[in-house]
Amino acid sequence: QEPFSKHQPSGIPRPHVRAMGDEKKNGLTVLVCGGGNAAQVATSMFAARYDTYAISLYADEAAKWKTHMQGSRWHDKVDGMELTLDTGRTVVSTPTDITNDPSLAGKADVIILAVPSFAHGQYFEAFYPYIKPGTIVACMPARSGGDILFASKMKEKADSLAFVGFETLPWACRFTEWGKRATILGTKGQILAAVTPESQSTRALAVLQGLLGVFPEVVKSPNNLGISLRNPGQVIHPGVMYGRWCAEKWDGKPLAEKPLFYQGVDDFTEGVLLGLSGEVQDVCRKVESMVPGFDLKDACTLHQWYLDSYKGQMADDSTLKLSMNTNSAYIGLTHPMNAADGGFMPDLKYRYLAEDVPTGLCFTRGLAELLEVPTPTMDKVISFAQECLGKSFLVDGKMAGADIPATRAPQSVGIHTKEEFFKMAKIA
Repeated sequence: QEPFSKHQPSGIPRPHVRAMGDEKKNGLTVLVCGGGNAAQVATSMFAARYDTYAISLYADEAAKWKTHMQGSRWHDKVDGMELTLDTGRTVVSTPTDITNDPSLAGKADVIILAVPSFAHGQYFEAFYPYIKPGTIVACMPARSGGDILFASKMKEKADSLAFVGFETLPWACRFTEWGKRATILGTKGQILAAVTPESQSTRALAVLQGLLGVFPEVVKSPNNLGISLRNPGQVIHPGVMYGRWCAEKWDGKPLAEKPLFYQGVDDFTEGVLLGLSGEVQDVCRKVESMVPGFDLKDACTLHQWYLDSYKGQMADDSTLKLSMNTNSAYIGLTHPMNAADGGFMPDLKYRYLAEDVPTGLCFTRGLAELLEVPTPTMDKVISFAQECLGKSFLVDGKMAGADIPATRAPQSVGIHTKEEFFKMAKIA
């Protein structure tokens, strides 16, 4: 056969054609953690191309998932997981295994945590004896202080691993039949992610972009501290709960109707949210003043976060309150409530307090304490939350309560000075 370059028009450079021996089978082993919506979507998506395992350490969830996936009924010819993409296309795949065995971390090139943030530490501890150097560990999302928790659990192995903190999930998704069918309702255009150590950013983000596909575009954030302090959940959820249910605003009696959560934000609650957001900014500016050249640009104000995240979906974005009140994505969403005495009572142990305070606000408040940044609004909200939850985080103005070990506060992993924090966070 004649070489095709013989028939090329003159003047066109001959392309370099690599010998076939240069190509190889590039294997990749992925371990997806969790059993909820995002974990099932990720497992199904990645298993279509790569050697993919799913692991759940929650009760017997792994065994149930495997049974659902394999237990085809007479009218159901789908074998494995069926994923409907937001493009309308359908992908059918079967993970290599679904298990509760943490030793599989030793096989993984990439580990994806798609579990609630309060469970991250459990998975890190379980993987520690087995994880191999060079493994990429990504949390979707990382919430606040994910890199600090990771470093504390991985101990001497941390420097040989790449931790990736995502600001959010890549998709809006749900399972349509648990363990067997899932649907991606929409994919974000962009998501921020930071890598610790920063020297692993190019490799880690390239691998994760390859796993996710063209969308969302994974945009590199300068550092994981920026991801931690950007976390909107640490401000919005506790702030709105405090603004509606603190003693100053609620008499403790049942309500006739469920109040709107975001659309119900009033001037008082806006003041709480602005106070929290402002104190986060005070922490950012203090860090930047202490570490020349350190960039926390992604840890923006809450109002700016709305402008960035919901552009075009707010009828009036002139203030924080109006950005929330007029946001079309929030129409009809109410406070978490329980039926009681012919009316409704707030669920004050809901994840808006039970998760977003320990894994969000406690981190920022703990860091502020190390930096000697005043936080009067955070103190009020954390005091309210710990009373609702029956927990002890803040005692006599210090993050020293009995339940601190269950939070993301730097103090929970034995950090008590700013120097210790900067060292563990790998901040120069």
